[in-house]
Amino acid sequence: MDFKKTNAPTNTITRDLMDLCKDTGNIYETVAIIGKRANQISVAMKEELTRKLQEFGSSQDNLEEIFENEEQIQISRYYERLPKPTLIATQEFIEDKIYYRNPSKEREI
Repeated sequence: MDFKKTNAPTNTITRDLMDLCKDTGNIYETVAIIGKRANQISVAMKEELTRKLQEFGSSQDNLEEIFENEEQIQISRYYERLPKPTLIATQEFIEDKIYYRNPSKEREI
């Protein structure tokens, strides 16, 4: 997943809805496309973070050890600073990096 190298903003910005729905012609369809892609990105980010944090897992429950693990804290902070999945998905949609299709429109043609 290349969400780390995205040029998506880290905070929310105001966008013109007409610019977002120019490709689909329907704002609801655009939101559905962006939402589904954001879910995909979110799952990928969570899986990657879980894999990295499992390296620090221990068989013992020691509270002192949990608070002293600086590497684990740095990894968590890094993922917190990344842009949110919805912002990444919106940026990908604007840059035409998302492939989507509508089967009901394909049947009409």
